[in-house]
Amino acid sequence: MNGFPKKILLATDGSENTAQATKAAVDIARRRGSEIHLIHVWHDVHTPHAHAFVKSELRRQGREILDEEVRRIGEKGGTVTRSHLSEGRTFEEVIKLGDKLEADLLLVGSRGHRGLRRMLVGSNSEDIVHHAHRPVLVVRRGEDVWPPAWIVAGDDFSEDARKAAELAANLGQLFGARMLLLHAVPRLPQASGKAVEAQLEDRAGDLEDIFQQRPRTRFLAGDTAEVLIEAAQEGEGPTLVAVGSRGLGPVGRLRLGSVSTKVVRSGLGAVLVYPPLGDGRLRT
Repeated sequence: MNGFPKKILLATDGSENTAQATKAAVDIARRRGSEIHLIHVWHDVHTPHAHAFVKSELRRQGREILDEEVRRIGEKGGTVTRSHLSEGRTFEEVIKLGDKLEADLLLVGSRGHRGLRRMLVGSNSEDIVHHAHRPVLVVRRGEDVWPPAWIVAGDDFSEDARKAAELAANLGQLFGARMLLLHAVPRLPQASGKAVEAQLEDRAGDLEDIFQQRPRTRFLAGDTAEVLIEAAQEGEGPTLVAVGSRGLGPVGRLRLGSVSTKVVRSGLGAVLVYPPLGDGRLRT
């Protein structure tokens, strides 16, 4: 399938926060034959006494977390190609390994809190989203968040937004989801509105071959992140929102990650963020 991830890197902290991300990795891998690589990052604690023992114990516990996650994946019908134990800052180690493996998708879990509370894989999923060189799928903790039944893809006509929509369409086709392609601007243009609508329809046509049905389109005024979140809440069942990480402003670019940050923090079930294109990305 065009552009589908063949190699997935799943980050785990051994908690319930990553349970739905694990389910997503297994579901994708079983349907498309993708490899699953697993990473757990442990953090050294500097103590005045018995530091060597403490470090050894932390490493041992990290290996136990990995072994238990491998077992859970096996129970769900999946297979782990390789598990990786790393020491350091979670987001840095996940990104580093993703690049080394040339992973097509980084998969992380979160607590799913709204507002300013940080998403977690070791409190680093936002950092993974902002700094990763590869697509990141964040799946929050909770029931009825995966697999997606409703997909909303934000499109500012940039290449990273196009790739986000294509990958989301691939995922949606696997699970029989419905899809909306959405373009938002602060104010509707008087002169060029029809041209924008035509461009959006062209994008939907490009996705039709991947999704095997034509996505709906919507062009409207409003704050991009708020419009995406509202549209996501229209669907019945689990929702996946897909965005490029540059933001979705119609003129120029918003601050890197501004829209994706708001969407990731919104508490939606699953968010797919595609980085700016360059070396080391999933290609079609």
